[in-house]
Amino acid sequence: MRKLFACVVAALVAVAAVPTSAKTPRDALVMAFTIDDIITLDPAEIFEFTAAEYAGNTYDRLIGYDPDDVSKIFGGAAESWTISDDGKTFTFKMRPGIKFVSGNPMTAEDAAFSLQRAIILDKSPAFILTQFGFTADNVADKIKAVDDMTLVIETDQAYAPTFVLYCLTATIASIVDKKEVMAHAEDGDMGYAWLKTNYAGSGPFKLRQWKANESLTLDRNDGYWGGAPAMKRVIIRHIVEPATQQLLLEKGDIDIARNLGPDQLGTVRKNPDIVLQDGVKGAVYYLGLNQKNQYLSNPKVRQALKYLVDYRGMESTVVKDLMKIHQAFLPKGFLGALEATPFTLDVNKAKQLLAEAGYPDGFKVTMDTRNISPILEMAQSIQATFAQAGVELEIIPGDGGQTLGKYRARNHDIYIGRWGPDYQDPHTNADTFARNPDNSDDAKSKPLAWRNAWDIPEMTKMADAAILERDPVKRAEMYLEIQKNHQATSPFVIMFQQTEVAGVRADTKGFIIGPSFDSNFYSKVTKE
Repeated sequence: MRKLFACVVAALVAVAAVPTSAKTPRDALVMAFTIDDIITLDPAEIFEFTAAEYAGNTYDRLIGYDPDDVSKIFGGAAESWTISDDGKTFTFKMRPGIKFVSGNPMTAEDAAFSLQRAIILDKSPAFILTQFGFTADNVADKIKAVDDMTLVIETDQAYAPTFVLYCLTATIASIVDKKEVMAHAEDGDMGYAWLKTNYAGSGPFKLRQWKANESLTLDRNDGYWGGAPAMKRVIIRHIVEPATQQLLLEKGDIDIARNLGPDQLGTVRKNPDIVLQDGVKGAVYYLGLNQKNQYLSNPKVRQALKYLVDYRGMESTVVKDLMKIHQAFLPKGFLGALEATPFTLDVNKAKQLLAEAGYPDGFKVTMDTRNISPILEMAQSIQATFAQAGVELEIIPGDGGQTLGKYRARNHDIYIGRWGPDYQDPHTNADTFARNPDNSDDAKSKPLAWRNAWDIPEMTKMADAAILERDPVKRAEMYLEIQKNHQATSPFVIMFQQTEVAGVRADTKGFIIGPSFDSNFYSKVTKE
């Protein structure tokens, strides 16, 4: 009850904060966005969507990629790099002349410290780096600055080069100002307590103020090495209600609305003062079928349920403009992504498969569902189509914590989920959807295949082999083979890939919606 009261108060505060009418300044970008998922501003700990976007606009990393073509990797804080013949040593030459906002020059020691710090702190996203064999004990030897402008990283195996490089584009690889961070260290915490709410970067924008569940304000970094942005300030306001975001956008009180639903998008599309801007994101929506359930562990049942989802019906209604049909674990745009969509709503075929499985009259099963739009509407559609073949689906609604808690404990029957890649290499999703090295309840590694109790030693071997293939053509073929097998046999009903849609005032140009949640950029924004 306390939590509900807090949510109501937060919503009222957000609405009360809405001004009657105040055009945005010409040198400031004002957005409405739900930002209540920010729990930390430390790049070593950030693992949530909005904070990742913050880090993407405020910190530099060694390398980056083109949001329009992620295969194009380019230098960021590193001007260039080489890879040893044995594929295990990466040597980066730092870009000269970069300064942190503090005024300290960026050196290779800052880059080494940032990666070492992330591994030593060992927060949730640390696995992105530790999967290359780095530990708190060896990282000082494996990641080190050999001089002010040279950083050397030594991996434990000869991985596909792009696998290593893409992981260095992730949020956790953001470069922090060692001198500034360590000046605020307490009790050996490497500045962790301080950086949760403060800033020590060199990006195009710098932190001005973060008010949890209220606003995030960034100021332009006039000394940014890539050229100072046109916008002097970026103000992100936490506005929960899509209808309120629409009202503010139509009045010109904000420049961009980030959370409009199908109804609002349908309306603002007709407004000549507003344009809709979209970008294909890497997130996929899926059903996870727990293999501990006697019905769901039957391969015929798994296959039947894939024919009991009205993909096209949902695409044209409850998720219109927000998702596109996609039925493989690698999102479109990734190396080796499978774009085949073999499943449609086919009740007769599903009935036949259920009869072959020994359940001609269907069965009862539950589905844990976040009580938010459009997830709940998707669940209701699935409930209706399952029923056409006799599968009685009970929806168990809950908040994110409740549903995710059951899912992580493998206590669900069916879970309707959303999964976003952690980096742009195909292993990010193969690792979670198609790899399960230990299916025991006390396993250390708990990817999505584990959460659904899917024991797959052979597919795990295939996924492990793919990260060691250095020929990108052969590697893409390996992922295609894994996905075809996965699509036909897995306990995952993968349904859609997310499209992010923003309502943008027509005079606001240059906002970039990238494929990842940390590649939505403000630095090129201008106002005509």
